Amino acid sequence: MIGAGVAGLSAGCYGRMNGFETHLIEMHSRPGGLCAHWTRGEYTIDGCVHWLVGSSPVHPFYRIWQELGVVPGLSMVDLDAFLHLEGADGEALTLYTDVDRLERHLLDIAPEDAGQIHEFTRGVRRLGRLTAVPQGPSRFATGLRRLGSLPRVARGVATLRRWRHDTVSEFADSFENAFLRLAFARILDFPDFPMIGLMMTLAWLDQRAAGYPVGGSRALVDALARRYQELGGEAEYGCRAVEILVENDRAIGVRLQDGRILRADVVISAGDGHTTLFDLLHGRYLSPRLAEAYDSFPVFPPLLHVAFGINRSFPDLAPTVLGIDFPLVEPVTIDCRRCTRLTAHVQGVDPTLAPAGKSVIKVTRPSDFERWRALSEDAEAYGRAKEEASTQVLSALEQRFPGLSDAVETVDVATPVTWERYTGNWQGSFEGWLLTTRTLGHRLPRELPGLRAFYMAGQWVEPGGGLPTAAKSGRDVIRSVCRRYRRPFVTSIPEPHQKGRSHG
Repeated sequence: MIGAGVAGLSAGCYGRMNGFETHLIEMHSRPGGLCAHWTRGEYTIDGCVHWLVGSSPVHPFYRIWQELGVVPGLSMVDLDAFLHLEGADGEALTLYTDVDRLERHLLDIAPEDAGQIHEFTRGVRRLGRLTAVPQGPSRFATGLRRLGSLPRVARGVATLRRWRHDTVSEFADSFENAFLRLAFARILDFPDFPMIGLMMTLAWLDQRAAGYPVGGSRALVDALARRYQELGGEAEYGCRAVEILVENDRAIGVRLQDGRILRADVVISAGDGHTTLFDLLHGRYLSPRLAEAYDSFPVFPPLLHVAFGINRSFPDLAPTVLGIDFPLVEPVTIDCRRCTRLTAHVQGVDPTLAPAGKSVIKVTRPSDFERWRALSEDAEAYGRAKEEASTQVLSALEQRFPGLSDAVETVDVATPVTWERYTGNWQGSFEGWLLTTRTLGHRLPRELPGLRAFYMAGQWVEPGGGLPTAAKSGRDVIRSVCRRYRRPFVTSIPEPHQKGRSHG
């Protein structure tokens, strides 16, 4: 298996659960892929996790995380707010994770938009009920619940149809209240981002089914890698696959950069999709559907990631999932883009990321991969550009947090080239295909036409990406392998140390 990110580790775990010998190869020196963290002195910079869908038993993904040894072993924190947005004239919107509280808050801000607000929050509630897992051991009671849930399912499906083609920006434009128009446009500021994506996220947060795992990416990946090791899987790190070997239209193994050949009955690529198809397989076995996707599907933008280790805490700033979005009195230019607002994430609920009384502040912004790739060819120019980016971000943060510069102990900048170098992800993309109204619901094939004994897993076959999707993708691909070998697909749940939940 190529790639030891979440999808690769998941495929490895389920492969072992089903009795297959598994061998993971990973180009980086450790597992995790895009689910990454790194340390800078006494600070830990988390490059991935903000929330984990399936963090409680009310969501169907919980079962997958159980099987992979993530829950209930990790402590989960359920935050009270998704995002806090401030206006230039003192207005403020807190996107509460409790939908009832959110509804009241929105009505207080914009009673003139009551109709839109009620339709939105009603849809969030219906989607939450649609995805909820019935609880209880009785088969008879479960049957009754299923019968009783038919109206609930019908309402949920109607909600999906209602919002399927609407974008967040279109919904924002529908408000009469100017501040709500601005605020909703900032929540998930991606082109053509589907409204249903925002609503489903809020539904899961309202259910307390999308908590933050204490320890972040490091704790999550450690749990997955430990589960894989305990199941008896083999892994090699710091080795790169350069070719998928094929004989008679059948995958038979991989060639590594050091010249070694690893043979296998089945080859699974859970690494970068573009590299897999166009480099490791030399562009062969492409279906028209895959060719169209790589030619025209929008890619999740590469990110410039600027983080600061701060010798200061922020007790007056309520913790949120995504952070605080605020206006700038003096616009700044960050990464060649003029900024009039900034979103900053202050990590205040995870004591593993900074010492007591200290904090990590992160700012992530869509960036230009080609610009940073050109800069990276000159080490001095690349370093100057990174320093300039961090200086501009800090000057913007100073406008909201006066005196912050004096408390900075660590500065870290990761560019799109950083992500590409450590993960191989095409164009430095952070999450594969961008979720849009066009890509929503699409799945690209796990198998390639004309090529036997080969499968793909991960975010490049699952538009929208994300950690649960990657984990499920690894599970699904082993289910397909089991079907090929005509054996039942089986799973197991380990006995991790039980930890609890908290609220923030």
